Amino acid sequence: MSSSPSNRPLIISDCDEVLLYMVAPFKDWLEQTQGVNFNLDGQNFAEALRWQDSGEVLEASDVWRKLGGFFDTEMDKQLPIAGAIEAMNELSEHADVVVLTNLVDARQQHRTEQLAAHGLHAKVYTNQGPKGPALKRILDEFQPSQALFIDDLAQHHFSVMETSPDVVRLHLCGEPMIAHAIDCAHQAGHADARIDQWSQALPWLKSQLGLKQQLEGTSA
Repeated sequence: MSSSPSNRPLIISDCDEVLLYMVAPFKDWLEQTQGVNFNLDGQNFAEALRWQDSGEVLEASDVWRKLGGFFDTEMDKQLPIAGAIEAMNELSEHADVVVLTNLVDARQQHRTEQLAAHGLHAKVYTNQGPKGPALKRILDEFQPSQALFIDDLAQHHFSVMETSPDVVRLHLCGEPMIAHAIDCAHQAGHADARIDQWSQALPWLKSQLGLKQQLEGTSA
């Protein structure tokens, strides 16, 4: 049974490439230990992973197997994106903060501990597939006065827009290696903004929470 709603704003954030780097340590692990090169030319993720010996593209099942292996053994290699943890902790002074991450449920505790080790103590929700339905369940639990969603993938912004159109949506990808190559939810009309640096995202998020005047007052 959920507790009585606090009527506080709620921030629902993704983790990989929003709070923690994932592609960079994944690439290092693949190339140093798995015999796989990761080279994202243009926007073709389907051909980004190739066997070093043959140059052949990995089958989808092999890609998923490598991703699973990475999260089984390498999560401690993931480091925070610049400013992310500090920003979330600052936002937590004004809003409830939770993490909605697309990992299998068995990794929920590990992800919680991983973020806590970096200084972010937040409730973690795991999910597979589009995030709109999962986010709707979180909204039903918290019943916030307003909600903000942060994610690096355009399809999740579209999913949230379909299920919870009143949620403010920020498309943020903190990994320069892939930021240029992913579809932009803001350009597609599915996110309210696209900002890839936390130094700019934090003021924007604060303004969405009605804290703009406070920001201006403290910077004077």
